[in-house]
Amino acid sequence: MFILLCVSNFIVFPFVEKQHFINFVIRLIWLMLLLGGIHTMSLNNKRLRVLYSIPLLLIVVNTIRFVRGSHVLTTVDFINDVAVFSLLIGMVLVKVFEAGPVTVHRIIGAIVVFMLIGNLFAVIYQFIYIHIPGSFLLPASYADSGPEKATFQYFSYTTLTTTGYGEISPFHALPRAVANIEQLIGVLYPAILSGRLVSLVVGKRGASPN
Repeated sequence: MFILLCVSNFIVFPFVEKQHFINFVIRLIWLMLLLGGIHTMSLNNKRLRVLYSIPLLLIVVNTIRFVRGSHVLTTVDFINDVAVFSLLIGMVLVKVFEAGPVTVHRIIGAIVVFMLIGNLFAVIYQFIYIHIPGSFLLPASYADSGPEKATFQYFSYTTLTTTGYGEISPFHALPRAVANIEQLIGVLYPAILSGRLVSLVVGKRGASPN
């Protein structure tokens, strides 16, 4: 997941976003990872099999949109994307915060969660921009072509890390509220994560025989 995030966020979206085949492959890999995670979770809890409806809905919606676009399907696709990212964040977050030794895999998982949060909010910002005209103040260079997905991903990451360069600004109350939530997550998540990792290390040392 970490490698896929790096490839999609820093290569595919900024440089080859319009290559539909590459985007299709990326979404297919995400779908496979999601199905694998749901399968692993449902082995211990059969009720979690209902989560299979999320990737199945993703397949149906994208197939229909490929054949025939629709405003309603765009909204459904947005809801499904939010559900997919939320589910991925939840699945990885459980592994990051569970009891056990602090390993390289746990640290990478924590980074994956942070990056997934940035991607989730990028999807939300793009949806708000499309459905609420004038909700963002953008540079004049976007006046004709409009911003791409990478633009909102960039804004989301600068908001999550509280960098805020200022060339893109939320102008409507809704994106401002969403940005405030993301900023809080960007500040609180590393602090909570650090506390959890320290407690795991201290707990392991305390349990070790003298």
